[in-house]
Amino acid sequence: MAGRGILIRMSPTVLRIGPYRLFFFSNEGTEPPHIHVERDDSLAKFWLSPVELASSSGFGAGELRRIQRVVETEAQRLEDAWHEYFDSDS
Repeated sequence: MAGRGILIRMSPTVLRIGPYRLFFFSNEGTEPPHIHVERDDSLAKFWLSPVELASSSGFGAGELRRIQRVVETEAQRLEDAWHEYFDSDS
């Protein structure tokens, strides 16, 4: 309930691939295009242009390389979704 001081932060899912959910937070439109990737309690953030790891927690180096390849493969689709969502007000 927003009226009781509880912050509700939407996180639209853009894509699911295997165990990974790729999403962004609805309040991050002022940052450059990026995507968050989660699996269980692990989380990573990748910039999209160019694709580069911004931060991670819980993923091992090998898994991060696999995730980065997924993000690179889907980068245009992810960036299009970013602009469609955040630029819809303009």
